Amino acid sequence: MTGVLASQQLYEMIARGEISAQDDYAEGQIQPASLDLRLGARAYRVRASFLAGAGRTVAERLSEFEMHQIDLSQGAVLEKGCVYVVELQESLALPEGIQAVANAKSSTGRLDLLTRTITDGGEEFDRIPAGYSGPLYAEICPRSFSVLVRPGMRLNQIRFRDGQATLSDADLRALHAEIPLVDGSTPVISEGLGFSVDLRPEGSTLVGYRAKPHTGVIDLDRLGHYAPADFWEEVRSDTGQIILDPGAFYILVSNEAVCIPPDCAAEMAPYLAMVGEFRVHYAGFFDPGFGYAAAGGAGSRGVLEVRCHESPFVLEHGQIVGRLVYEKMSQTPKELYGERIASNYQGQGLKLSKHFKS
Repeated sequence: MTGVLASQQLYEMIARGEISAQDDYAEGQIQPASLDLRLGARAYRVRASFLAGAGRTVAERLSEFEMHQIDLSQGAVLEKGCVYVVELQESLALPEGIQAVANAKSSTGRLDLLTRTITDGGEEFDRIPAGYSGPLYAEICPRSFSVLVRPGMRLNQIRFRDGQATLSDADLRALHAEIPLVDGSTPVISEGLGFSVDLRPEGSTLVGYRAKPHTGVIDLDRLGHYAPADFWEEVRSDTGQIILDPGAFYILVSNEAVCIPPDCAAEMAPYLAMVGEFRVHYAGFFDPGFGYAAAGGAGSRGVLEVRCHESPFVLEHGQIVGRLVYEKMSQTPKELYGERIASNYQGQGLKLSKHFKS
């Protein structure tokens, strides 16, 4: 059956050798509709971001752009504003007909840690063609905070597809009539499910956080450890609007609580550039079950990782800022997001990454 492959199908791919790894798989690495990818022991500081390009390997391109190598085995700091390429522990031998797409994990995106997957012969970031056989690499560019990393850390994830999986707008409307995809509002459906920003939270003027420009290092193994005030400025509004500063990075939250049914997955996509000079960050896989069981099935908010580009921009409450592209699952996962697995953001509202104290 066509669609996004579920966790039990990923185990089958591992058994067939279509997904292989240097070390044994870690608990929680296989999610309902994705596989977390782990950093290897060696990183390369490079002069610039690059793609391998048709007929060329990442190793060949590293010989052109490498500045120096870094041993991660005892931990190493990846510095803000620099570009690194890290070998991943996983590699692929995909059969014909099975393609893959990668994305930064939620916690990675909330740290403004630009993380993209590159492959031998790759001409796009985060896109792995059907039949690909070879290694995987992560390109990492810390944009707001320097980070301490070690082998085995999971910064990005990969999802596998058999054939066409995207639901049409007509399919989405029919699905919403059966299982409400947003809470108590008429959905905006156009090339996916539109979502807007909440700048009028009930009982509070706190609408988000802005990354501070000069901070310490974040050790990605330390969870619930850091004081938010050391890394973030609170963004408050009593008018329902804020002005985004060029180059600044913000954590905001969607106005809608969204639901991903068990037989679907979704990916967050930025809205069209014509609505404003800002972009929702690239992190954005939503697993089957996200928001489905939270608060009695009322949905979960989507955290928005927003960066403003060319000029200051006024963002207003209820403004559409992105969309969720829903995809059908090949099979319903045996375990859903939020059920007996490590699901850090089920039932969330405005929330920083898991590295910060509540």
